[in-house]
Amino acid sequence: MVIQELGWDNDTDDELRVAIEDRIDSDMVDGDYGNVVDAVLLWWREDDGDLVDGLVDALTDLVGGGAIWLLTPKVGRPGSVDPADIAEAAPIAGLAQTTTAAVSKDWSATRLVAPKTPA
Repeated sequence: MVIQELGWDNDTDDELRVAIEDRIDSDMVDGDYGNVVDAVLLWWREDDGDLVDGLVDALTDLVGGGAIWLLTPKVGRPGSVDPADIAEAAPIAGLAQTTTAAVSKDWSATRLVAPKTPA
């Protein structure tokens, strides 16, 4: 499994990153990877810009059926993103929100996927 990591910065959760890399038994790739990926891990903070643009950019290398895991600081933490903003941005970017979970002390993850189209 190839996971692309976007939005990494000094505030990201290194324990979570290591756990993911241990799970996939590989390093995550960055935005310069240049090939298709199975999933995208997108670290996003309130001041990172337009969330719709960030999600659309994250779709660039994502293979059909893949997911974007949007990691945002938990509510009340610096840089937190209002859950309503995520709910509004996802469909504009062509994505559906499926799951939200606390994944570390400071970060929440929201799983976003392209909606299934009828065959």
